Amino acid sequence: MKKNLIRQSHFLGTKIRNLRKRNNLTMEDLSARCIRHEPDSAPSVSYLSMIERGKRVPSIEMLETIALVFQKPVEWFLDDSPVENEITPNKGSRGGISGMALEPGFLFSNDILQIAIPEMLSQTGVSGRQFAHLLIRAYQEHHQNHFPDLERAAEEIGQKQMPISAEELMRLAKKQGLKIRWFDKPPMGAIDELGVYSKNIVSSYIEAPNTLYLNELLKLYPTRLKYELATHIGHSVLHNQDSLKSVMTIGGNHGANFNKEGVVKRQSANVEAQDILQAWRDFESSFFAGALLCPKVPFRQLLDRTGYEIESHLQVGVSASVAMRRMTAVSPYSHWHYFDAYSPGKLKAVYRGNGIPLPWGNMREVEDPCQHWAVFRKINEESDAPSAQLSILETNGEPRIYVCESVRVADMAGNKHVLCAGIDLNPAISAQGGDAVAMAEELRDKCSTNNGLSGVPRKMKKDLASVAKILNINWVDRAINTDAKLICPRGNTCPRNPSCYGRCSEKG
Repeated sequence: MKKNLIRQSHFLGTKIRNLRKRNNLTMEDLSARCIRHEPDSAPSVSYLSMIERGKRVPSIEMLETIALVFQKPVEWFLDDSPVENEITPNKGSRGGISGMALEPGFLFSNDILQIAIPEMLSQTGVSGRQFAHLLIRAYQEHHQNHFPDLERAAEEIGQKQMPISAEELMRLAKKQGLKIRWFDKPPMGAIDELGVYSKNIVSSYIEAPNTLYLNELLKLYPTRLKYELATHIGHSVLHNQDSLKSVMTIGGNHGANFNKEGVVKRQSANVEAQDILQAWRDFESSFFAGALLCPKVPFRQLLDRTGYEIESHLQVGVSASVAMRRMTAVSPYSHWHYFDAYSPGKLKAVYRGNGIPLPWGNMREVEDPCQHWAVFRKINEESDAPSAQLSILETNGEPRIYVCESVRVADMAGNKHVLCAGIDLNPAISAQGGDAVAMAEELRDKCSTNNGLSGVPRKMKKDLASVAKILNINWVDRAINTDAKLICPRGNTCPRNPSCYGRCSEKG
């Protein structure tokens, strides 16, 4: 019997752990309850920990005791009943996309993953650097963009000053021991791995031991100059000028690694530890820069006064990109997303605290993206003015209502791109006692039979306007006074009736 139990116990530890957590029990609680039922066969806390981690298999008597606590048959814990929602990690209110069960545990051991991940990346054409960015994004979304230690480090340096001038940032850079020099280098054309041409410019770099070189063009773009200074200050504060973080570039080439001459370094398909470390330090320094330029409390107070208008970035003297990314970190509402989208089909930056699917893949261009996403529409519009959109999208088998504000800008190299900040309205509707799924289903059904567009019904508009006031986000109110748009992750899954698949290159 013990042998059969071993061969049928791959999901056992995960099921026990998830059951325990869903019943708000600690390991000590579960061990104590088992002792009350059957003292002779109850697991100790340390043994229970090993069972949950797949390091030990309980005896049949011990499993019967655990099953008795949870009022489940013994068979429920074995592989013959791999109930999906009992083996998938429950992320609760955490952000990002849904997790997956790393079971059976022996197939997801460190040794096997170290062999399998490089092979997977090689087969899919994903570089080690791109994989590092995926890991960091997942970490960022899991923590819902909250990194108090980085916030504190930035506040100690900047003393929560807002706005902060370029002159003050130069003073802070020099205080960190950086010597500032200027160089002159124009944008250069580059073709990425998709064969797409874009202009890219080396904007700054550090030469050991402590000389910071800034491109003369930055003098014409003060908000970018401030961001680059803040990023290098962050690297100096957080990483002691270890020279791993060096060349900063601007342009449409996503995920490339440039040298100071503007030449793209060849990327290895292997997962190099150095790539992971450098990508992580890039992220930390960038987050620090945002926190230095837009300190949390003063910036949140400004957003509260301005109703989260994109133009609030002008009052702080930062770019729209920095302000929109900081919105996702300082807002009391957790369910944000942010895209920085270049055409065609490249996401330069992504944040998905609510798990919204991507409008297109940022590793490889998707052949049939849905053209009704706000980022697509904005790229193809002539106007650079901000615009709001209310969208209905099926996410994880459930319709959801999303609202976003998009603005088209040009980077320092002259490439046009779209910044999009948005929220998932379903949690906000539910928090006010509304039936978010029913609302989303009603809008979805109206849109699907009306060429993908529908006005918001009067009663629903009133309810959503109330939610917008509570959130204090002006563009939510503007969006609900426009037509709702039905969108989908891919053209061949179009929910419109008739489907727009086959004409997805048209504007929505």
